[in-house]
Amino acid sequence: MARSTLGKLTDRGLIALSELADYASAFGNPSLRLGVTGLSRSGKTVFITALVHNLLHGGRLPLFDPQAEQRIIRAYLEPQPDDAVPRFAYEDHVEALIGKDRHWPESTRRMSQLRLTVEFLPRGQLARRLGRNRLHIDIVDYPGEWLLDLPLLDLSYEAWSAEMIAASRRPTTSAHAGEWHALLTARDPQSPADEPLAVKSADAFRRFLIACRDDQVALSFLPPGRFLMPGDLEGSPLLTFAPLDVPSEGTPPKGSYWAMMARRYDAYVRHVVRPFFREHFSRLDRQIVLMDALAALNAGAEAVSDLGRALTDVLLAFRHGRANPLASMFGRRIDRIMIAATKADYLHHTSHDRLEAIASRLVQKATEHAAFAGADVEVTALAAIRATREAEILEDGERLPCIVGVPQAGERLGNEYFDGEREAAIFPGDLPDNPDDALAGAVEGQVRFIRFRPPMIDASRWDLGPSFPHIRLDRTLNFLLSDFLA
Repeated sequence: MARSTLGKLTDRGLIALSELADYASAFGNPSLRLGVTGLSRSGKTVFITALVHNLLHGGRLPLFDPQAEQRIIRAYLEPQPDDAVPRFAYEDHVEALIGKDRHWPESTRRMSQLRLTVEFLPRGQLARRLGRNRLHIDIVDYPGEWLLDLPLLDLSYEAWSAEMIAASRRPTTSAHAGEWHALLTARDPQSPADEPLAVKSADAFRRFLIACRDDQVALSFLPPGRFLMPGDLEGSPLLTFAPLDVPSEGTPPKGSYWAMMARRYDAYVRHVVRPFFREHFSRLDRQIVLMDALAALNAGAEAVSDLGRALTDVLLAFRHGRANPLASMFGRRIDRIMIAATKADYLHHTSHDRLEAIASRLVQKATEHAAFAGADVEVTALAAIRATREAEILEDGERLPCIVGVPQAGERLGNEYFDGEREAAIFPGDLPDNPDDALAGAVEGQVRFIRFRPPMIDASRWDLGPSFPHIRLDRTLNFLLSDFLA
């Protein structure tokens, strides 16, 4: 307990110093740190690419006030402020999306950063006289798996072990845990430390986590995230620990197997999780939370519930609240949060309000907590890049609202397989009016969402605009950025 408290006090001191330095450097050139938050495969990379591409190329953003009012003078990329962080591979991602073999960018495997600068015409005369007409927008991308580590900041090794073991004994996950559970009972935790067994247990535990992720049977108990996506920690001793069946409030005997595992867990939190939070998440101004609720609905009620639990635990780790200039000198707070249910283009627009209701219900506890602290919260159904268009088909005398696009190769609907070349009109099913029905599993077997290839960008289609088509990207940008561009 004392060790945890000391770590938090040290973090707060370092964060305050960092905030003071940021405030001083940004006095003449304001900057906004946008946190793009989402679990693996939620669409973070696509969102960042679409945001930047639309601002660089003057995309169709009628609900983004600075653009609609023609106050955006120009937008351009600059070197990112942190030389220790690789640059976000924006150009590579655009090439993947519009190249001959167009496809979605690969999942993020390491941290990267991008600085977008927007020059604009302020609304007020005072701001114009002061010359405050330029905004730096700093965006960080990172593997979604790492986000799951944030709840570890407040968990002891013993409490984490108890949670992980309980979760691994669920009916949907226990089938993957056999190898690790066998090692769990191979030695008394209070016996002397055993390095070879620790390595074997960590490897078996990692395979269990990967199997749960790949089968989408769990999200909330997948940390440590570096076990799934190690990045530069591949092979590091920091990753050689695993849960043990020990009392959640217990204390390990000195020199024991339990003490060794607890020490390594503490080292992981101290050397990996705390710096990750301190350097990249504690200084955010605005936050968008991306969630792939449709994939969870495909996987069933437990996956939906698990998605909500995972995002709630993550969101509660952030600092939300009303921002003010004095407080910003020593500690920024996130004062606006957009909850975005991604891949809205996999549904007809008549179901978008129901998708928003489900997303809102999934993170209700966390958003209520943020709103109570003073933050503004909105929820939207979003497609940062729209891959489909809408149509109607007539089936048994009934008109069904459909989406039309090119399903990805290997996707299947009933007995029909898609080759990635042929366009198809698909009725994915209806979402329930009551979001609690979706959380309770009422849509299992009633809806089916398949993945589509990115859209073909046709320069001759004037109505598509000079950037990627989207659904509500403009509304999202307006909520997150417009007051900084006023």
